[in-house]
Amino acid sequence: MTLSELSRCFHGVIPSIIASADRNGVPNVTYLSQVHVIDEQHVALSRQFFNKTSRNIAENPHVCIEVCDPVTFEAYRLRLRFLRTETSGALFDSMALRIQAIASHTGMSGVFRLIGADVFEVQRIERVEGYLTGAASPADAISPTDGFRTELRGLQLVSERINRAEDLETLLAAALDALAVYFGFEHTIVLLNDESANRLVTISCRGYGGGVGAEVVFGEGLIGTVAAERRVLRISGLDASLRYGRAVRRELLSGEGGRTLRPEIPLPGLADAQSALVIPLTVGERLTGVLAAESRDPLAFGEWDEAYLGIIGNQIALGIDRVLQQEETDGGWQMADGAQKSPSAIRHLPSPIKRHTLTYYRDDDSIFFDGEYLIRNVPGRILWKLLAEWKRAGRTAFTNRELRLDRSLGLPDLKDNLETRLILLRSRLREKLPAVQIASTGRGRFSLVVDAELELVER
Repeated sequence: MTLSELSRCFHGVIPSIIASADRNGVPNVTYLSQVHVIDEQHVALSRQFFNKTSRNIAENPHVCIEVCDPVTFEAYRLRLRFLRTETSGALFDSMALRIQAIASHTGMSGVFRLIGADVFEVQRIERVEGYLTGAASPADAISPTDGFRTELRGLQLVSERINRAEDLETLLAAALDALAVYFGFEHTIVLLNDESANRLVTISCRGYGGGVGAEVVFGEGLIGTVAAERRVLRISGLDASLRYGRAVRRELLSGEGGRTLRPEIPLPGLADAQSALVIPLTVGERLTGVLAAESRDPLAFGEWDEAYLGIIGNQIALGIDRVLQQEETDGGWQMADGAQKSPSAIRHLPSPIKRHTLTYYRDDDSIFFDGEYLIRNVPGRILWKLLAEWKRAGRTAFTNRELRLDRSLGLPDLKDNLETRLILLRSRLREKLPAVQIASTGRGRFSLVVDAELELVER
């Protein structure tokens, strides 16, 4: 047997166990947070809270770990010999990212952390005989290259759609649709970097039934950690990892250290996600956004998926950068279907029957309708400007240029991402307040469509 044949055992779906002994042979057995395969002869074990294990290894370098295949439930034992501990470098950073993300998600940043990556030589691999009857062999695992022709074709079509997209909304919709059709990623989300607020804003998603406009602060949770570190994060057995982190948190809460812990951050997307793959969207050193996929299958994402999504992420990042640069030079925001409508072609109800109260809060530029949150920050200021003009003079036609020249909106002088903000505003209105819509009337022009009676309140 080889380590590559046991690849499913190292996804973290079923926690691994380590047994060590001191110089007198007194044993100690505990659970491992992470077993990282370096190559066919070496693995690295995460060192966090294993004080007894660390003392034993210092006296006796030989340990045994037990891993379990989450599909066949067959168990295997690896006889290891300790070589060294790494506290920096690529290996340490790769292992620390997963722990850092889980710690942030469970409100234990700085407490639940990787102390070191203990590197071991693999001396022998043994199947635990009699552990199960009739269990499948690890060689029965599905090859990661099965169906590669279909996936390569899918990758080609995704790239073609991204390259043909003339606006940001079309680009993101095409990319996420293709991920669902060709790769089976049913729950995906794209967040763009709002540099002025040091946070990510959800601009497009699939499979969640809403969520556009949701924000993630840099460094918080799985997505925020990837944004801050600019590195790929793939987690299998997510539920088990979170349970482990929460168990440690409960222990800390019962002691003096509990007062310093931060509130747990709710997992964005699927509440019962078992695996996640989060990719930073970068152009050079600049972060454009984050692409995240989730699944209820604990083995949904492997190294093959990570490589493919990384390639697609690069395509999406370059596409976003191209569209935004084009929009800044020619003011090109238009409808996702490319259509251009004149104001007279926009449908208005002859006698509005809906009534809504919209309240604007000046302290954080947030807008609520009938007491329900709608939008905030720059998109909130833009919407309030449009509504105020409509209420004051009955105006419905606007241009991108006038928004850029309006200093009260607080748009950055460079990289204002106006197109992104208009798409976000349009999506939130379509999702939350259909009686108020924004429709493109041509390149750099749009109209405010109001099919209701509105009361505007400013506080």
